[in-house]
Amino acid sequence: MNQSQQKQFAALQDCYREWNEKINVISRKDIDQLYLHHVLHSLAIAKFVSLTPGSKVMDAGTGGGFPGIPLAILFPDVHFHLVDATGKKIKVVQAIAQSVGLKNVTAQHTRAETLEGAYDFIVSRAVAPLQTLYNWTRHLLSLKQINDIPNGWLVLKGGDLNIEIRDLKKKSLLTPVSDYFDEPYFQEKYIVYF
Repeated sequence: MNQSQQKQFAALQDCYREWNEKINVISRKDIDQLYLHHVLHSLAIAKFVSLTPGSKVMDAGTGGGFPGIPLAILFPDVHFHLVDATGKKIKVVQAIAQSVGLKNVTAQHTRAETLEGAYDFIVSRAVAPLQTLYNWTRHLLSLKQINDIPNGWLVLKGGDLNIEIRDLKKKSLLTPVSDYFDEPYFQEKYIVYF
């Protein structure tokens, strides 16, 4: 990680605090845990796969920009399209991306199921059941492969996922985030890849 990226990560705290006072994007009691609960959690995806420059990633239901914004800082040569159905959240995402100088992020107020395009990966963080997310976004997965692992979904989820994975009826890989980070917060948090 270079100095510019370190500055971008460091700027997130003030940006999110300022926006959180206007629009509740992150739980007020959680804002002090921004880096652990939101930024580091988002970056677990980067521990699972190193995205190839030129990749396209869609963050479905990005909320306040997670996992998209931290990943966009870490992978400046990858394009991230952050999508949410709540307009005020997209306003925050656009402002934060601009504030920290991200040139590889676009944000759109829309529903994922209405989008067109082709993405190498669809990322998400606890937005919907896996089958629902798949139904909303399956038409968006690119057939062209440029990464070390096949194109697919990288979803951050918590808790008991047995029923969701069974209902998905897709071959999936469940990786504990605690494989990458020791903090107790990450117990029972997973990356689901399918």
